[in-house]
Amino acid sequence: MRCFPAAGFWTAARFQPYLRIARLALASIAALAVMAAGPALSEPGTVDSSAPGMASGRPPMVAAAQRTIAPAVPAPVSGEMPPPGPAGFNPDLSLQVLPPTSTTPAPEVVTSGAFESRFQPIEIDRVHTRGGTYWLRLQLSGPPGATTSSGTAAGKGLPVLVTREEHEPRVQIFAPFDGVYVELPRAVRLPEFGGGHAVAFILPRGLTAPQPLYARVSAPDFGIRKLGFQVSTLDVTLARAAAHSRMISLAFGALAALSLGSFLIWCILSDRVFGFYSALFFFQALYIVFLSGQAAEWPLLSFAVRLNSYAWNVPIALGGAAASLFVRDMADIRVFSPRAYSAFGWFAVAFVVLTLLNFAKPFGFESLVNGLGNILFLTSGIFTLWISFSAWRHGSRAAGWFLLAWVLLEVFSIATTLQLLFSDGETGDALLYYYGLPFSMVAAAVLTALGVADRLRGQRIALTEAERRAQTDPLTGVLNRRSLIERLDTACTRARTRGLPISLLFIDLDHFKEINDTFGHPAGDACLHAIVGPIQSELRQSDVIGRYGGEEFIVILSSADSTAARPIAERILRRVAEIRVEGYGEPISLTCSIGIATSDMLGVWGQHLIARADAAVYVAKRAGRNCVQFAEPLGAA
Repeated sequence: MRCFPAAGFWTAARFQPYLRIARLALASIAALAVMAAGPALSEPGTVDSSAPGMASGRPPMVAAAQRTIAPAVPAPVSGEMPPPGPAGFNPDLSLQVLPPTSTTPAPEVVTSGAFESRFQPIEIDRVHTRGGTYWLRLQLSGPPGATTSSGTAAGKGLPVLVTREEHEPRVQIFAPFDGVYVELPRAVRLPEFGGGHAVAFILPRGLTAPQPLYARVSAPDFGIRKLGFQVSTLDVTLARAAAHSRMISLAFGALAALSLGSFLIWCILSDRVFGFYSALFFFQALYIVFLSGQAAEWPLLSFAVRLNSYAWNVPIALGGAAASLFVRDMADIRVFSPRAYSAFGWFAVAFVVLTLLNFAKPFGFESLVNGLGNILFLTSGIFTLWISFSAWRHGSRAAGWFLLAWVLLEVFSIATTLQLLFSDGETGDALLYYYGLPFSMVAAAVLTALGVADRLRGQRIALTEAERRAQTDPLTGVLNRRSLIERLDTACTRARTRGLPISLLFIDLDHFKEINDTFGHPAGDACLHAIVGPIQSELRQSDVIGRYGGEEFIVILSSADSTAARPIAERILRRVAEIRVEGYGEPISLTCSIGIATSDMLGVWGQHLIARADAAVYVAKRAGRNCVQFAEPLGAA
């Protein structure tokens, strides 16, 4: 389930305990992921050369700061709070806001100190909702004597002020350098979850805690929800961003690979389940890469970044439609609940309609569309869990796999939605955004793939069983007449190709009509069933037995000539004569007559062997039954 961020749909206070529990649970996952990720392979983000202060190359203050920097030390890349800032500065800053004036003061006026007495303390939560253009006074904090110069000299990296803003540049930072305030350059701009960006401003050399910084914010009317300020170092910021980028890239690659593989299988098998699986996780892959903001760095996807929330709301709505169609086919919902099967179809239609409604947001319907989207995702998620559980209870193993995947995905999706709606964007978000949610998506895709494989396994077993039943005699369990003749034709073709002989035994139970008339047809069926085991015990693994009709059985002896066939027939004769069938009154003794037809003696194949062996059986019966008789060549008489 994915929820469209809509104010008022969730209650923040109610879910904060669950968010804290989720963060603690995710800490171990994040630690393992960080250990596996290793050092950063690249430093995502691009230097903003168009920013003020960068138009004419590297400004003097940047050159001076860079001359003092030592080799960067390895930085933590997990989602916890960053370590203390350069030279011991605390990561967080205290904020003061300049009350509104008739006109927004110019930077040189504000930085001159003319409005110092008018700045008032303000919490960052209140800044998030402030619209228009306004000034903030940022006050560093740290031990006495802390400066950016001493920090870089100690090898702690280039000091930066990290701020969060939206896609459009909204914040300008001014700091003192050589006695005057200058606009800080943007060192790097990094994507963040929910359509925002983190911008690192290089702090000047020699900056001390008592010296304030000033921020000029140009916010839309509804404010900048993710706006925030933090002191860090450039190497720490880039290392963390590289780790985040790596996790999203791995998740996207895994989802895309599973989607592509399923699509190729669908092209071959034409099974709709594979097509829906491919569509579902293709849209999931697009969703995570757009929601995380990483698409801004990818050439083929960066064009859609300016669509903001449309870039991830449209894929996840289409993914909801694909999920509805996928689960009803994968779990065979039609078998046990046709009404639920139809309901999933209507959910798919509703998700497509929701996709189209996204394009009505610019016309004043954003709140309505977001509310409808939240209700639809919540309703469909609960309905899917309920129906999947019911299908699993009815014996659908595939539904059980999907249920595990869906629960995992729903838990992390709901937690992510709540975090996006109510968090301050600074504490613990990375654990959920960059480790928990991507991990849950990939794990759900793998679990679902296992469910699809288990479904195919069940279908193969059912097909094999159906084929076995179609080929065997239900009473005796040996091949029926049709399958027996097919096996005989195949064996004869193979023997003639290899120049080998083949022999055929035609076994006819003696006095079978009398047994039926005297003891009843159940007794006759018991006699037929009783002779199969003793006959099979005398056969080789390559030999085949089948019921030709009534009390008649045929044994195909591959690669056996007349010399090899006779001992086998005589052993079968003796084994059948030892059988006693009880339970129908007086014990029933059995005997049989066997006719043998061999290709090396007769020069015939296929059903001609059956006809000659059948004729030999009649000779054996006229000779007194319970004996073996060879079929003679036609010219021998």
